[in-house]
Amino acid sequence: MRYRYPARMIDFKNGSVFKLKLTDDPGFRDEVQPLLADGEVVAMTFEGVRDFVVFTNKRVIAVNVQGMTGRKKDYASLPYSKIQAYSVETDGLMDNDGELDMWFSGLGRVRFEFKENVDLPAIAKHIANSTL
Repeated sequence: MRYRYPARMIDFKNGSVFKLKLTDDPGFRDEVQPLLADGEVVAMTFEGVRDFVVFTNKRVIAVNVQGMTGRKKDYASLPYSKIQAYSVETDGLMDNDGELDMWFSGLGRVRFEFKENVDLPAIAKHIANSTL
């Protein structure tokens, strides 16, 4: 029998999760600080409309802000050690959005969409340095 994630888990199976842009807002770092393992550091943060994603030196933490007030949050931990493959599609002339697809063992494909002007090759390099 296949394990089914609880309904509140971010549903990575149904297309893209986020339209992200790079941010240096320290609030996102502070938000995930209690979740970080010893020696884990935040490398970069991206924000969507309400949700955000944090890349550390060990994993990706996707945060789904829920409810009217936004007090309730779902934190999904995606460890680099479980990545089997990844793909980066940079933005183009007519398509201003870039995409990062990662395939995780036990989860499948996770896609993040990025708004224009995000350095996707830098993200790919970060993932390579963390996984290879």
